[in-house]
Order: sequence, then structure tokens, then C-alpha cells
Amino acid sequence: MTYLRNTWYVAAWGEQIRAGELVTRRILGEPIVMFRTEDGGIAAMADVCAHRFAPLHAGKLLPGDRLQCPYHGLQYGPDGICVHNPHGQGRIPASARVRSYPALEKHTLVWIWMGEDAPDPSRIPDFSVLDTASPQLTSKRDWLRMDVDYLLITENLLDLSHVSFLHEGILGNEDTVPAAISVEERGATLWVSRVMSNVRPPGLFDLMFKRDGGRVDHWATMRWDSPGCFLNDAGVTPVNRPREEGTGILGTHFLTPETAETTLYHFAAVRQNPVSWGEAIDTDIRAQMSELRRHAFEDQDKVIIEAQQRALLDPAARTDRPVLLEIDAGPVRFRRILERMLAQEAAMRIASATA
Repeated sequence: MTYLRNTWYVAAWGEQIRAGELVTRRILGEPIVMFRTEDGGIAAMADVCAHRFAPLHAGKLLPGDRLQCPYHGLQYGPDGICVHNPHGQGRIPASARVRSYPALEKHTLVWIWMGEDAPDPSRIPDFSVLDTASPQLTSKRDWLRMDVDYLLITENLLDLSHVSFLHEGILGNEDTVPAAISVEERGATLWVSRVMSNVRPPGLFDLMFKRDGGRVDHWATMRWDSPGCFLNDAGVTPVNRPREEGTGILGTHFLTPETAETTLYHFAAVRQNPVSWGEAIDTDIRAQMSELRRHAFEDQDKVIIEAQQRALLDPAARTDRPVLLEIDAGPVRFRRILERMLAQEAAMRIASATA
């Protein structure tokens, strides 16, 4: 698989990189070890010692931000360069280094730059909602691994018509099948919107709004920033009333290709314009928001998309010509944008190599 490389990917939630601990990930097929430096920053490097290729995440951190290999004790600095050889005369060969990756913490997430170009922090999409939200209004910062190509999960998130069936009772219902769908593209950002009028509220939204099952207008607008970042503005409001009179969530989703057939999926949600029912009920809503979303993604999305992946890999299945419906406008547009970006990056790589 060909990946966009000169871009930022989410490697972890910031809270997962704790002082004194080593965290390992595989991103775009590459093994990576991360740790928090003594000044609070993030170090990321190839998780393979340059000597005998032992996994560095099995080693230990030493004072001075030194990562010691578990096999023969070579020590590496945050830049991936070996700074200590405990053997013989202590000579350090020039090749005693591993690749380091630019990494930083922003919007409570750890972002890693996988390309060769200079990293540009301004290219990290805006998820400042995660910085400013009250903990009481924010779900658990969660994650899981899916045995599926990240492109299929992207298509799932850009086609929210599936919630009426796959997540019936939680995020959709029979009333939410008919919807006015619109797609907007600006640069490398895509918005796919669904508006559903005078419908019974899906369970999660009824839980947060009037808790009476009364009819509402329902909206869901998914923003996609390449290559795998999503913000879902979704909510309900009284029929024929402005959205400001309703409530909803801002759901964040971050897809990071682990391999061609596995994906790291980080997610969290923040309540917007929340209706308060008192501390006890509000606390219960937060817990249910976390639990229901994980159930939807792990027990429902994951199961069906992994089955889809297996069908695509089955040589006996006829998957070369999928039927396209109106609801596929978002996924089709996403594929075109991504293909264009991959072609541009490939052309720049060729131009750089021949310059």
C-alpha cells in the first residue's frame, strides 16, 4: 500500500505516554518506540537497535533521556543517535543510529511525522475542542485496533447512512434513513452532511436532550482532514427550531494505518450545548457516552468492516465492481482527493530525486 508520508498521524493520546515508560506502535508498517523526555516533550524513534536489531521498547529509560537497548546495553538519545557503547574501548560507529521521527503533543494527542520533508506543525488539523472542553462533558479518550485497511474505516465514517441499521437504537433508527445529503470540498478537507427532519431521536441523543422520545430535527456533519482525521458535528433540536436550541456532540476520530490491513483508531467525544440534568445524571450521561460509542465502534463497526475486509481479500468473491449509491458521494470524493494527494507527493519525490 502507498501512504501519504509528509503529513501528521496520531500515534497515541498524550495521557498514554507517561514519564519513565516506553510505548511501542507500528505506523505505516514501521516499528516505533516513543517516550516522554525529561522536559515533557515526545521522542520517537525506530524500535530496532542498530547493532543486533533487538526491540528497543524492551529496554529501559535512563537519566538524560537515554534509551538503553535490552540486549547489549547501547544507549540512544532522543534523536536516535547512539551516545554510549559500554563494550571494549567504547568506540561508537557512525552507523550506530536509528531513525528518529518528529513528534509533538497537540490537542491532547501525540502526532508523528512520517515523511522526509521538514515537518510543519501548522498542518495539524484543528481539534482544539479537545483542549478546552470540561472533563465532565468529555468522553473517555479511547482507542482500539481494527484488523482492516484504514481506507474502509474512512468510507464508513463518511457514509453515516449506516448508523440507521448497524447502530440502530444508539446512533440511528428507521426514521433517520431518509436524509438530505450534501458534500463540500475545500482543498484537502471534506464535509459530508446529513439532515433528517421530524424524526424520533436516536438513543444517545435522546439521552442527552429531553429524554422523552419526542420528535426532533437531527443533523450530522462529518469533517475529514487528510489522511485520517474526523470531526463529527451531530445533534438534535426541536422540530423547525435552530440548532442552538438543541444539543449534541462533537465526535473526534483518528485513523492511523498500522499496516496495509490493520488500523489504530483513537476516538473521543465532547458534548456541545449540553443540557444539564444534575451532577448524578450528567455523570451517568458521560459514562454512557463513552460506553455506547465504544460498543458501536468495537462490537458493531469493527465486526462488519473486518468482514468486509475479508471479502475483499477473498479471491472467490466478486468485489471488482461495487454498486454505487447516492449515499456513496462522500467516500467517492474522499478517494479522489487522496489519489490526487498521493500523485502530487509522488511527483514531488521524483522531482527531488532528479534535481
